[in-house]
This record gives sequence, C-alpha cells and structure tokens, in this order.
Amino acid sequence: MSAPSPRLIVFDLDGTLIDSRQDLCNSVNAMLDHLGKPELPDEVIASYIGDGASMLVRRALGDPEGDAHDEEDVARAVHYFLEYYRVHKLDFTYVYPGVMDSLAAIRAARHETLMAVLTNKPVNPSRDICDYFGLSDYFFQNYGGNSFHTKKPDPHGLVALIAEASALAGSRIAPAETLMIGDTDVDVLTARAAGAVSVGCSFGLAPERLAAARPDFMVDSPAGWTRVAGVPSPLS
Repeated sequence: MSAPSPRLIVFDLDGTLIDSRQDLCNSVNAMLDHLGKPELPDEVIASYIGDGASMLVRRALGDPEGDAHDEEDVARAVHYFLEYYRVHKLDFTYVYPGVMDSLAAIRAARHETLMAVLTNKPVNPSRDICDYFGLSDYFFQNYGGNSFHTKKPDPHGLVALIAEASALAGSRIAPAETLMIGDTDVDVLTARAAGAVSVGCSFGLAPERLAAARPDFMVDSPAGWTRVAGVPSPLS
C-alpha cells in the first residue's frame, strides 16, 4: 500500500536516517563519568533517545519528570553532554544502508515532492551531520529540537514545515499529503496531531515504542519509504 501522492516528506534523524546510537550512548556515559556517576548500559540509554538532549540527560540521571535535580545541575550536565557530543558525534555514526538510494529514488520519481528533516536533536549537530554525509542535498529545511518553542510530539514544527513547503510549492500542501517518517512513538504522535500520515521505521532505535503507537505504515528498511511514497524501489 502507498500513501496518496505525498507532496511533502518529513524525516526524523536519529534512528531513521542515521544510526547514531553509539555516539549518543558514549556521550551520555562520558557525562555520567564526569559527574562521578556509574555508567549505564547502551541498551538502557538507547531507550531514552527521542525526546531531545535535555530529556535524554534527565533520564540518564534518573530524573525523567524533571523534579529530582536542581535545574542548574541539570543545565551543567546537558552542557557537558552537548560539548562532548559536538566533538564525538561522528565517531561511530553512519547513514543506514539504503537511505541514500531511497532518497535519490524519491527525488528522481517525484521532482515536485519536497523533503525535510524534523528532529528533537539540537539543530546545529543535526545540520552538521546531514552536511557531512551529503544528506542535506535532499532537504529544503532541517529543523531541530531547539528550532521552535516546543519539540515533537507537539506538532508545531511539522505544521511550520507544511506551511514553508506550501510557500515553496506555490500552493497549499494539506497535512494528508504529508508523510512523517520516524522510528519512535514521538514521530507517530507528531504526525497524528498535525493530521499527517505516519510512517514507522522498525529498524530504528525504539521498535517497541513505535509498534505500540501504531503508525499508519510500517517499514523494515529505508527501501520501504519508496513503496509508501508510491515510487519505484531503488532495488527493483
């Protein structure tokens, strides 16, 4: 099955376009070590990813609700994490196999379809990573978790991208003509709140949370994006 003629496709970054798990886990454990706290298993840290840097750090500190630590202490921990990650964000991170081929296939088959990134990762490392791997060539915009006053699953960023894409296209793009592709429940909830079509990536960082959110479509590889978008697969 495919979505009806998508005119805008918005991608999450971590767990969708790139596998950044190891660098994020290493950065969290470097932060914990800096604070004199025990390191956490990678599997545990990976389950905390998806809601932005501040929430990732809070969860690693055992403070998911934000009421067990002094805010200045949290701010210092977040700062250390971000500074470490800024230097080490490309140590082990890679683009998932098939991503570039699928983006190229969509671009070739649907010249008029616009593509963008909407992630909860801070915008500067998001853009730096996309630039480094050549992903930015496919996107008219790349917004991060600090680009707006709210993060996903609040739909504000997605709604803003729809408006921006509509202006570029010269006609209104409806939410139903928009795909939100991501690997966590956060992306599914964002799409649902905006009225967009959600596409879940089961190969990402949070397959259990994703399945529970019940996206409109589920794919097990980047090649599945072309199927949902109704374009020839790069493997065909």
